[in-house]
Amino acid sequence: MDTEKFKMGWMIVAFDLPVMSKDQRKAATDFRNYLLNDGFLMLQWSVYARSMVSHARMQTHFRRLEQQIPAEGSIRAFYVTQAQWSRSIVISGKPAKKCKAEGQPDQMQFW
Repeated sequence: MDTEKFKMGWMIVAFDLPVMSKDQRKAATDFRNYLLNDGFLMLQWSVYARSMVSHARMQTHFRRLEQQIPAEGSIRAFYVTQAQWSRSIVISGKPAKKCKAEGQPDQMQFW
């Protein structure tokens, strides 16, 4: 990735982890808790996102993520810029209601 062109954005982590056995359920729960404790917010049960201010910060969180991956399952991490994130469409409820995507956390406003 060209670090000169890196813009603020979001790291998105999506995963499909097995939960058939007690040990698998524990591993999946531990992974979810790790994401929450590392500042990710839950978008859906197995989709989490975290705001990033720099390429170096994204690499740091990706290295941490690699160390927490459970033995089984599939995990995908990707990055979207703030501009792409803000154009996302969030639809919830019935009747369908459109909502704005989450904004940058308050602490990011200084960047």
